[in-house]
Amino acid sequence: MKIPIYQIDAFTSKIFSGNPAAVCPLEHWLEDHQMQSIAAENNLSETAFFVKKDDYYELRWFTPTTEVELCGHATLASAFVIFNYLDRSAESVTFETNKSGTLIVRCEDTLLSMDFPARKPISCDTPGVLVQALGENPQEVLSSRDYLIVFDTEDIVRSLKPDMILLKQLDSLGIIVTAVGKNSDFVSRFFAPKVGIPEDPVTGSAHCTLIPYWSEKLGKKKLHAFQVSSRGGELFCEDLGERVKIAGNAVRYSEGFLYL
Repeated sequence: MKIPIYQIDAFTSKIFSGNPAAVCPLEHWLEDHQMQSIAAENNLSETAFFVKKDDYYELRWFTPTTEVELCGHATLASAFVIFNYLDRSAESVTFETNKSGTLIVRCEDTLLSMDFPARKPISCDTPGVLVQALGENPQEVLSSRDYLIVFDTEDIVRSLKPDMILLKQLDSLGIIVTAVGKNSDFVSRFFAPKVGIPEDPVTGSAHCTLIPYWSEKLGKKKLHAFQVSSRGGELFCEDLGERVKIAGNAVRYSEGFLYL
């Protein structure tokens, strides 16, 4: 079996930055264990698989160790492949997902813009292991799908060197750390060792939580964000209430075939 595969750097306009995702367009769905094995072999934070159905695409995402219910950068990468290789005339693409419903990606000027569900975080108790794992006292701790940890400064967020073994003990998929940005509205980093991702370079799904939080804190609907991992990524965001808009660039790194 011969399967196309693309590697796309998302939330960046230049290779070797942003978040790399593998994208595999399929004619029909593979067995779950095959897709999981491909994702493990790729060893990227996410591998996306999609199948065309009438006027939409079914979409799924896998980390090297598990399937996840929502992934931003691999959705952006999948739309990039469709717009640039499979349907050059399209101005939008609709994805249907099992656990996150309908996701629409549109071409807006030079950006790809995603319509995602908002995940407004709520205040919660600070898990005892959290401060120990991060090595810094947070200003605020909240939760949605992930823990949202707010710090006083961008410098603290950049300097964190978390203990991944301790972070695995937390009862959430991931840990978002954030602060007001020096050259943007806010910055963040994202850690998810529980699902095989020690640090994700740029995390679209984390911004489903970050956008409503910072929109309320800063009193503005449109927000400019940087994820300050070593690769780094830039996101253009908007709070739409029950939904959020997450936009960014993407660029091709490689294309080829898998042989199963």
